[in-house]
Amino acid sequence: MSNTHPNSAQSWLMLLLAGGFEVGYALSVGGSHGFTRLTWSLVAVVFFLLTLYALSVALRTIDVGIGYAVWAGIGAVGAALLGPVFFDETLTPARAVCLGVIVAGLVWLKLADRPQNPQEPVDGPQGVQGAVARS
Repeated sequence: MSNTHPNSAQSWLMLLLAGGFEVGYALSVGGSHGFTRLTWSLVAVVFFLLTLYALSVALRTIDVGIGYAVWAGIGAVGAALLGPVFFDETLTPARAVCLGVIVAGLVWLKLADRPQNPQEPVDGPQGVQGAVARS
């Protein structure tokens, strides 16, 4: 993966990774009990740094509004789904439906990031010579 100019697929993968780190951060903050437990607090700091790094790399090519919404949505949904696994939290059917709406919105945001009019390939109908003549 290029550190200077990630392509769209790499950026979206990095955004998903940032979202996963955000889930880890949210859960470890919950486990830290207000940063009063050292181990959980240190884990939270590590996840915080990882999520910020991965998000910053993803936002090199993804619009900030879209990227931030997806990152926050992944973090919110992930924490809500895993909260009952790690902590004494409940996931009601109504909450599950609302989380499904968030996931649907995230998928639509990803689909909205696709170019509307993809450019003709360089070796399209006119061939390479046509591409050279156009430049």
